[in-house]
Amino acid sequence: VPEAQQIDLDIVFEDEHLIVVNKPVGLVVHPAPGALDGTLVNALLYHCRDSLSGIGGEKRPGIVHRIDKDTSGLLVVAKSDGVHQGLSEQFAAHTVERQYTAFVWRTPDLTDPRLHGFENLERTEQNWWRFESYLDRHKSDRTKMAVSKTRGRHAITYFGVDAVYGAGLASKLTCQLETGRTHQIRAHLSHLGFPLIGDQTYGRQMKPSPLLPDVDSVKNLKRQALHAHSLGFVHPVTNEEMFFSSEMPDDLKTLEDVLKRWNTP
Repeated sequence: VPEAQQIDLDIVFEDEHLIVVNKPVGLVVHPAPGALDGTLVNALLYHCRDSLSGIGGEKRPGIVHRIDKDTSGLLVVAKSDGVHQGLSEQFAAHTVERQYTAFVWRTPDLTDPRLHGFENLERTEQNWWRFESYLDRHKSDRTKMAVSKTRGRHAITYFGVDAVYGAGLASKLTCQLETGRTHQIRAHLSHLGFPLIGDQTYGRQMKPSPLLPDVDSVKNLKRQALHAHSLGFVHPVTNEEMFFSSEMPDDLKTLEDVLKRWNTP
């Protein structure tokens, strides 16, 4: 059973039923091999005392959804089993709004003939991209997920381009999850040829362009450039529509400043 540990939490909202936290980079969500304590669950057990739902089992009390250790941003945690169930049903029905800011190498471009070769990649009426696949464990590297045509779990990601840097050598995307699979955004974007900047698992083969104004600051980014910036759901008890947003952390603001400098001659 995880121990309660006094770890600072950035609490965005809390009532007697649920709590929304802004997770920093480097914090694991729940205990697992290699991270048995010092996790968000340990911090929540200290903060909430006995009021966390038991549905997640001893290792994951209150945890309705996760984000990767090196992704920052918003998470909702349930304090009772009824609220956990109500939130889980919204996740299962794909009615929870989850948007992420992502900085990637290259730019999704309608004129790129390569993109027309991908099955199940299409443009939406809002001029976003929609990619649908199955995601399964990578055959040779079990720490990774891989796109599959037939095996694994169904996954749908939407993404739109917010900014283009260095004549298309990098870009800022907003990604919206319809499903929430392990590493979904990272695996989908990497498969399509747009790995996240700083992603040591899915983007290792991408080297920063020597044309970048400050290559070192990009090399020094110690995590994938992904931030869960907005979260919307219906409160399972009050039926109120809840919406939360979170500013980009400083490391990604610095990255954005560097990328913007690429555009000024």
